[in-house]
Amino acid sequence: MTRDEIYDHLAKVYLGKRENVVVEEKKKKVNHSWLIINVVITAVIVLTVLYGFTAFLTRKNGVGAEVLYALNNNPVRVTYDLNDPYPSTKQYLITIPQKDASKFKQLSFSIRGLNGAYPGIVKLIVSNQKNEKATYYVEHVDAGWKKVAIPFEKLNLTDWTTVTEVAFVLEAWNVDFRKGTMLIDDISFSN
Repeated sequence: MTRDEIYDHLAKVYLGKRENVVVEEKKKKVNHSWLIINVVITAVIVLTVLYGFTAFLTRKNGVGAEVLYALNNNPVRVTYDLNDPYPSTKQYLITIPQKDASKFKQLSFSIRGLNGAYPGIVKLIVSNQKNEKATYYVEHVDAGWKKVAIPFEKLNLTDWTTVTEVAFVLEAWNVDFRKGTMLIDDISFSN
């Protein structure tokens, strides 16, 4: 027997230390590997949260940038015939529930004519509970979609807290085609 073997045997018999030393070394190795794994996972989580938070704060376009109150959900099809014996005006009216529109800056919508017969000029009327009526003429309404954003300053209403209705009016003396179809979509108050 060598000297190391004798010391190991005596340590096993009398002190029981040699096996414990090996077991403790194995535990330390295992603990170090778990520690490294936990540090890596924690770093990944912290970096992900920080990136997500900074991306949220630096976002320019999106829900936070544009406040929107939609007045319709689907495109509206308005078929009109302004020839005799029919009435010389056709109106599509949207009644607005109690909504304070003063929080917004403009009235937006998309409009176009359909099947080659388009109105050309559409009269927009916005009314409030004080019986004020603001009128705006949308020109060049043809077969292609036209996005329109009308700032409230151009609509000359004194009270935007009690807006009651928005109307799209076609007048026989003011349209390009007296019979046709008009599509209106994305009607909303926005910033």
